[in-house]
Amino acid sequence: MNQQLDALYRTESRRVLATLIRLLGDFELAEEALHEAFRAALEQWPTQGVPANPRAWLVSAGRFKAIDGLRRTARFESLAEHDQASNAPPMDELESVEDDRLRLIFTCCHPALGDDAQVALTLREICDLSSEDIAKAFLSTPSTIAQRIVRAKAKIRDAGIPYEVPARSELPQRLAAVLRVIYLVFNEGYFASSGESVVRSQLSEEAIRLGRLLLELLPEPPVKGLLALMLLHESRRPARISVDGLAVLLEEQDRSLWSQAHIAEGQALILQALQQGGYDSYNVQAAIAAVHAEAGTAAATDWLQIVGLYDVLLRLQPSPVIELNRAVAVSMCHGPAAGLELIEGLLERGELASYHLAQMAKADCLRRLNDRVAAREAYDRALQLAGQSPDRVMIERRLSELQD
Repeated sequence: MNQQLDALYRTESRRVLATLIRLLGDFELAEEALHEAFRAALEQWPTQGVPANPRAWLVSAGRFKAIDGLRRTARFESLAEHDQASNAPPMDELESVEDDRLRLIFTCCHPALGDDAQVALTLREICDLSSEDIAKAFLSTPSTIAQRIVRAKAKIRDAGIPYEVPARSELPQRLAAVLRVIYLVFNEGYFASSGESVVRSQLSEEAIRLGRLLLELLPEPPVKGLLALMLLHESRRPARISVDGLAVLLEEQDRSLWSQAHIAEGQALILQALQQGGYDSYNVQAAIAAVHAEAGTAAATDWLQIVGLYDVLLRLQPSPVIELNRAVAVSMCHGPAAGLELIEGLLERGELASYHLAQMAKADCLRRLNDRVAAREAYDRALQLAGQSPDRVMIERRLSELQD
């Protein structure tokens, strides 16, 4: 029975929690009710048997445990505001639990919350990661993460943030915030911003899981595009890290290690999104990743198509980083001199002056032009700016190659 309940907790606890939050109107009360419901199941199911609808049983048990707790503590004045379900219909008539999960995602990613709070609350409430796990992933302390989550919940309560899916007219703006949070989580796992490890696979896997859930609940083109983008990037994970733990550049990766299942799923999703008329930034980025995935070798990459897609992306989302990526694509399509001219223009503007990848891109063009002295200078500058140890090791390796 313990194993069965453990499995049920893994598969159903977030669904049960989402419904309890709707019924009780309070995160803390719902979390306590969730644990009380599973405790009651552990006590009753061995003798009474597992109910036909375990999820409905857990929701009902949790709700009534919460109401009883409020009455025992004589908090009658707050009973009405907490017990939004006191006159709720039977469980088989309740709204879809999947709707509750969608409500929870939009609540955790409400624009009234700060970026850090949105990410922490999403990982805690939707992904069920502990404060310790979140802190480890973002190189913070558990107490800092816990405080961030507590403040976010208080903000939701005190500001009266509604627990609902936005109206159709509000959906584009609100959906953008949800997608941004999911992509932030993915990027922190796929391109770790600091620390000794190049990747933190747990975070990127959680982001993909969130993307799949959101697609199931809301099959809109931007959702398909983001999930496709994450899957296509994730397909390269087995080839991204060398045996000694260093990052392997895209052109040097062993493409036979790329996950063909991820690639096929990502390509199918981006094709669907584009056929539905989805031309937002996630879809264009996914299309760029799909072009890379189609190339059996680095030399076979259709760089001209990639440059064209970056042109589209820049119109949708002007950004110096996207300009840098386009400049790298130009260097591969039209030669390192053409790319170097664009990169130096970006650096002169000053927006990427502290961005080590810009200096690395410049150094790479100079290396390909056989200007070894200038290339070493650019790599030295990149080394000064790089904060992550694996990046520093890779730059040092390039410097060593030039010295040799």
